[in-house]
Formats: sequence, structure tokens, C-alpha cells
Amino acid sequence: MLQDARQFGQKLVRRRPLGPREETEHHMAGCLNTLDLVIIGVRRMLGAGVHILVGTVAKYIAGPAIVLSFLVAALSSLLSGFCYIEFGARVPSSGSMYLYSYTIMGQVYGFIIGWNRILSLTVGTACIARAWSYTFDSLTGNHISRGLEGTFSLYMPYYLAKYPDFFALGLVLLLMGLLVLGVHVLPQVNKVFMGINISVLSFIIVSGFIKGDLHNWKLTEQDYPLNTSESNDIYSLGPLGSGGFVPFGLDGILRGAALCFYMFIGFDSIVTTGEKAQNPQRSIPISIVVSVLICFVAYFGVSAALTLMVPYYQIHPDSPFLQAFLHVGWGPARYVVAVGILCALSSSLLNTMFAMSWLIYTMAEDGLLFRFLAEINARTRTHIKVIMISGILAGVLALLFHFSDLMDLMSLRSLLANLVVDFSVLVLRYHSDQNLSKNQKTEEESEMELVVKERSLDPVPKANISRNLKSLWFPASTIPTRTSGQIVYGCAIVLVVLLIILSLILYRWPSQVFSGDPVLTTVAVLLLLLITGVTAIIWRQPQDPTALHFRVPALPFLPLVSIFVNIYLMVHMTTWTWVLFGIWMGIGFAIYFGYGIRHKLEENTEQHTGLHLPNAGQKHP
Repeated sequence: MLQDARQFGQKLVRRRPLGPREETEHHMAGCLNTLDLVIIGVRRMLGAGVHILVGTVAKYIAGPAIVLSFLVAALSSLLSGFCYIEFGARVPSSGSMYLYSYTIMGQVYGFIIGWNRILSLTVGTACIARAWSYTFDSLTGNHISRGLEGTFSLYMPYYLAKYPDFFALGLVLLLMGLLVLGVHVLPQVNKVFMGINISVLSFIIVSGFIKGDLHNWKLTEQDYPLNTSESNDIYSLGPLGSGGFVPFGLDGILRGAALCFYMFIGFDSIVTTGEKAQNPQRSIPISIVVSVLICFVAYFGVSAALTLMVPYYQIHPDSPFLQAFLHVGWGPARYVVAVGILCALSSSLLNTMFAMSWLIYTMAEDGLLFRFLAEINARTRTHIKVIMISGILAGVLALLFHFSDLMDLMSLRSLLANLVVDFSVLVLRYHSDQNLSKNQKTEEESEMELVVKERSLDPVPKANISRNLKSLWFPASTIPTRTSGQIVYGCAIVLVVLLIILSLILYRWPSQVFSGDPVLTTVAVLLLLLITGVTAIIWRQPQDPTALHFRVPALPFLPLVSIFVNIYLMVHMTTWTWVLFGIWMGIGFAIYFGYGIRHKLEENTEQHTGLHLPNAGQKHP
């Protein structure tokens, strides 16, 4: 049984070898400056999310304090961004985070990152299609939604949308057909649409501060019935909460931050193209900080303008900006805004669908997904099967699921992906690549070693146990060894478990913990002491001296803070979001363990080499 478990572990951490660097990459090396990387990051982050998320978060979750939610999300994304830089610096080739995870951490990590990225792109496609439908419907006076809701609302289960959005489904199928024919958005068109998007957002910000009313940040219970009697819109008013600037309290701010975090995803594109920068050590960190700062200012301004123009409980979650201009009496301006929003959504939708099909094709080519998905049509030179399957899946999600549920799912996936990267950087820094390459064993050698150990009946000497315990605080070497790497790997897992427990306690009983409840406060203090002790053990271990163009400062504390923030935001997600995510991951693991791991190993009989973690051929904690 021990031998089978070890062989199974070896399969999970088998790594993807990097192919030879493309010649085009040599020519492109050093051609990007800091400004170019900032533009790449802003273009990825400042996309469709601002048009499809702000209304829902402001009305139901955070109120005017959505600006603070964006601040928390921006700071959290910066912490994860630094970890992304070091993670990408360990692979001497440009590529996706799926490629980096597979190359550095192993097959199961790569599959988790890739499968969750597929989830993000699929759900993102559905969200953007729904937002396109809502925007167009708003221009028609909401006739489409009224007709569909009146016809189908009685037949829709409570956990699905109020009505099936056939318009969004048709849009996805239309773009799916264009992708099958080989049509995609040109880089020049992307730049034009980005310029239009920035212009529209700037117009919204300026208009909001001109027509806004500061009293909308100080609303009370007396204002609520007044606005209720004056409201004749088709949407019902949202909850009042406690009124004021923070109507839903700290929990609303954090819950909003968990959703807004998705809007800062995009710095990974800076990392994956960073090797082409003229000075990566300087350009990549600066570009990530600057791009996050620019997007935060834009999101802060847009959300502040919206909540100043319209009382938060009167915001229309489906088309907040168009209805806001109607509310302040600038009806004609909404058509200008609508054109910009539709341009941004169209570009983002086609790019997302293209990225989704390409990632599925890449994973199928690696053998982690079904091989038939890697087939390319000889006539159109496109991945027809992948495009059709992914497009139909995204279309069904856009047809049936509520917009807010889709957004929750995307945000949860983003937080989990950052958690994996933070954990990986923490472990990799304390592991020596050189030591592993010298001691790397083939599967056959590991099996022979295991047989010899199984035949040995001698008990483990007490001196070895004492020496191992001593190495927790006094490492035997100043450079990472296999033992020190295993210690850090085990301690990191323990820390994640402790942080999950602490986050759940702080989320469920925050007032009792801080008010001095004898049981909960004692448990929280004990958890903090354990976390501090385990962190100190990691801190005492020797770090890998390998030169990288960027290394996360203040290790292990900065990655641990980022891990805690991601976990704490994740526990604020709804139960229904976790159920949907669990179903998706269940399907993914069924594919991986039923097909991917076995199929991949049948075609690759040699152990992949590269950058390593303590694998199953080595002793795990």
C-alpha cells in the first residue's frame, strides 16, 4: 500500500518539460518597456467587469462603501501580484499561468489552475453576454426582459435566473460561429475599444461629480419611504441596511471586496509577457503597481459617481449607468454611454471566448483533457470542436443562471487561483532546484528503494527523530536540503488549515471574538500562537539562493498575509457559490483521475525534469 501511494504521488507531481524557445521570442526579447507593460495590464483589468459588477455590489452588498471594497480588493491583488512575479520568474519562457504551474509545481497543480481558468473564462463569457443583453434591453425600454419574464418566470426554479435570456444565448452562438470561421478581434481594434472604454468611464466619472448629491452617501430611514413612493421603475428598491455611507457594515465591505477582486485580475498578463521587457527586474513590479493603481482610481471614480448620482437602493443592477443618467435627467447621454459599453463588452466577449478555446486546446494537447479536443480543422485551421463545446456551455450558463451567481463563481475562482500561487511561491523559495536535480530518482529507482525499506524491520533510531526535531529550529545546512524543503511544505499545509479555521471563526462570530468571549477568544488566540510558531519554523529554514529577476520581499510573511486575505474573502462567498464551484471541481477531478492522469502517463514513460517540489519519490511530511 505504501508503494502504491508513493507511485500515485509521483504521478500527481509529474512536471511538464519546457520545449525549445521559439525563434520569434528571441526577436521580441527586450522590446517592451514599463509603459507597454502598464498598457497590457490596464487593458486586461479595465475590461467588461466594471460595467457588469458595480451595480449589483453597490445596491445589494456594500452601498456607497463599494469604494472601500475596491480598496481592499486592490491591496489584496497587489500582494498576490508580487507572488505572481516570482512564480513567473522561475520559468525561462513566456506562457500562461497554467503552463507555469504545470512546469514548476507538477501535473495536479497545473490541472487545478487550468481547470479553474476554464471556469473563469466560461463564466466570464456568460456574464459578458448577459451584460450585453441587459444594456441593449435598457435601450429598448426593457421590452425584451419584460416579455421574457412574463412568459417564463413562473417556470424557472428559484436557484436560476428569473427568465431565460435567449438574447444572450444567441449572442454567444453568433460569436461562436465567427470563431469557427477563424475571425477574432485584431490588436488594433482592441486598442480602439480600450480607448472608447476609457473615454466612457471618464465621462461617467465627470458626470457623476457634476450631477451627484453628497446626501446620497448619508441616507437615512426617512429617505427610504420617500424614494419608495416616488419610484415607478420596473425594478424594486434594494435593501436599506443601516443607511449612511456603510449601510451593510464591515461584512458588506469584505463581501463586496471578494466580488470586486475579480476586476483586478489581469496582472498575470504582465507576468507572462515580462521576459520580453527591457528591464524585467524594474519594469514588472512597477507596471503591476501602476496598472492596479490606475484601475483602482477608475473603479473608485465610477462607483463613487454612480452612488452619488443615485441612492444605492435605487440603482438598477443590470444597467446601472444608463439608468443613472435617466435618474439625473441626462437621458440623451445614455446612448453615448451605451455605445461605449457595447463596444467594450463586444471586444471582451470575443477575446474571452478565444482564450477559453485556446486553453482547452492546450490542456487537451498535453493529455489532461480528452484528446479529440486537440484536433484542428484542416480547412479553417481552428479548434472547431473546442469552440463549439465551450461556446454551447457558456451559452447555456448565460441562458439559465442569474448574473450575480455567475459573478460570485468567477470571483471565488480568482481567489483560489491566487491562493495556489501564493502557496507555491512560499514553498518554492525554501526548496533547492539544484539539490533536487542531483537527487532526482526515476520511478523504478524509487520503487526499488521502497522495497528495500519495506524489507527492513529495524526501528527508526531515536537519534534520527531527535535530529529531525532539532532541524525545525536549527537547520543543519545554510542552503535548502530535501529535509528543509519537506519541513516547509508540511508547515505551509498546516498554516493553510489554521488560517481557514481562523477565517471561519472571524467570519461567523466576529463580535464575540473581539468582545472577549471566553471560548471563541481563547480559540482565536491559540490559533494565532500556532500560526506564529509554524511561521517562525518556516522563517528559520534556509532559502533558495537562485538568482531571479524578482523575489518576493519579507518572506514568509507577505505570502502568508496574502493567503490569509484570500481565504478570508473566500469564506464570505455564499453557500450556493460553493455548491456550484464544488460541482465544477468534481467534474474536473473526475476527468483528471478517470482520464487525464492515466492517459498522460501512458504516453510519457520518463519522469519529467525541471523545477521541482518535494515529490512522491521523496519523503513527504
